[in-house]
Amino acid sequence: MPAVRFGAHAFDFSARIYIAGILNNTPDSFYDRGRFFGMDAALARADEIVREGADLIEVGGESAQQGDPLDSREEIRRVVPLVRELSRRYPLPVAVDTYKADVARAAIDAGAVLINDISGASDPQMAEVVRTGEAGLVVMHLHGRPKQHYEDVPAPSMMDWVAAFLVERIDALAAAGVPRERLLVDPGLNFGKHPARDLELMRRLPELRCLGCPIFVATSRKDYIRDLLHLHPEDLLEGTAAAVAFAAAQGANMLRVHDVQAMVRVARMMEFFLGHRTVPLPEEAGQRGQAGH
Repeated sequence: MPAVRFGAHAFDFSARIYIAGILNNTPDSFYDRGRFFGMDAALARADEIVREGADLIEVGGESAQQGDPLDSREEIRRVVPLVRELSRRYPLPVAVDTYKADVARAAIDAGAVLINDISGASDPQMAEVVRTGEAGLVVMHLHGRPKQHYEDVPAPSMMDWVAAFLVERIDALAAAGVPRERLLVDPGLNFGKHPARDLELMRRLPELRCLGCPIFVATSRKDYIRDLLHLHPEDLLEGTAAAVAFAAAQGANMLRVHDVQAMVRVARMMEFFLGHRTVPLPEEAGQRGQAGH
């Protein structure tokens, strides 16, 4: 898979596993419960995300939980100043989690280079925004609409259903002028899916490689981990680490995580196992040193 550019940033998905650190500037995040809501708190958390080794920061201004959709103007108010300041402070790419084209446009103008759209680019204007902004786009499988009750898909094979949905969306975006190399695909774990469906998607994740796009996986602290292990939401670190490691082994190219430092370490270790990183044997290192004299 050749290196690609989203905005001014290059991504080489054949050489590493990218970790996107989640920064929710929302009062109702299921994970942080609003601890990082507000510019000062969000920037303090961003400092931690950078120190902990994330490859990019993903900003969210609206929780994916059920409820009334957030007004675009309020979402822009939460997201855009933060994106602008993050882009100024850090060399890391900034992504934005939104399914609204007007929010995506404002975020790209402020410096975002990747849009994570949980609706599968259902907004008719999203393709044009991404195309003209030269940004990347994560296309996620979702049965239904964001913020509504996510119903389980009545399909005998979840992966076949997901793959067909993603193929349709990729083709539609390509027809609208978005280059395929600027798309990532996300199977949409936990969104209207029984834990058994999530397990099927994880086991069959390599099948998404045939779509020709990098694979984006958001498995951090998901309900299916809680349900399978019968744990409280705050006790999902180890289950998340196992899910992140398995997703990486199955071919995930980018992982969206809450616990940045721990998952960066998991990803870097997986890069050694997968051959993205190598360690020379002592005699090989010695031979190279002698050849240099």
